[in-house]
Amino acid sequence: MTIKSKLKSSLENNRFVITAETSPPDAADPETVLNKVNCLKNIVDAVNVTDGAGAKPHMSALATAAILAKNGIEPVLQFTTRDRNRLALQGDLIGGWALGIPNILCLYGDDITVGDQPDSKKVHDIDSRQLMETAKIMKENGTFPTGRKIDPRPELFIGAADLPRIPDKDFNASGLLTKISSGANFFQTQFAFDIEVLKQYMKAIRDFGVTEKAYYIVGLGPLSSAKSARWMDKNLFGVNIPEKVIKRIEGAGDQKAEGQNICIELLEQFKEIDGIHGAHLMGPKQEQTIAELVSKAGLGV
Repeated sequence: MTIKSKLKSSLENNRFVITAETSPPDAADPETVLNKVNCLKNIVDAVNVTDGAGAKPHMSALATAAILAKNGIEPVLQFTTRDRNRLALQGDLIGGWALGIPNILCLYGDDITVGDQPDSKKVHDIDSRQLMETAKIMKENGTFPTGRKIDPRPELFIGAADLPRIPDKDFNASGLLTKISSGANFFQTQFAFDIEVLKQYMKAIRDFGVTEKAYYIVGLGPLSSAKSARWMDKNLFGVNIPEKVIKRIEGAGDQKAEGQNICIELLEQFKEIDGIHGAHLMGPKQEQTIAELVSKAGLGV
């Protein structure tokens, strides 16, 4: 079976890519998945599937991603190290490839205490960087970390997370460069609504050669209201929404439409910043809104 990452191909061809995100449902049938995500088919380059978001159980991310792949929607399968040991993770890496899932994003995972079963035992047998190293060994060597052969090998497109921020005088990109040497081919980031901070950060990581060694996809999303924007600014780690952006939404007759307009404007600005290779659009239960936004912006595949 031949599996290729269309996301990787688009990035290699220097096209500004758009990825979206969905969370697996609390349901036991594929139609529930497709009813949420079909709106993104042939609109975005790939759809991230979250893995136990909020430290709560849902349909497995692997199953959800396989449903998407089977129905012509390329997934980026998120892998957290919170719930599985290295044996289970390695099995899922090659199992996902066999099910048509070419892209992965390696994450640590939300803390177990924020979920609805805080007495659960977290695993963290390995961390996200070690998961990247494992995937890299399996891809490049065609073996498990023990040296046992995998034939055919999973030629995974490996992703890592990042957080754009104001670079201080001691800033260095050692963390990103370590992730790249561990196997990361691309980065997807937390929301970046402050364009001036993003410009500063991109210059800093460009100076360290990060964007020459890996693709960089910046997080964004439609803001549904000023109230929602203030909540995100206050409660989401690493998210800064400028007050002028919130005030603009607050003063609009249609706050949801204005939030979308702001997102489209930021997307256009992202395209002009050297080193940004695409945007990752997120938001809980926002699949349809994101599909409409991407089409309106003229950025669909």
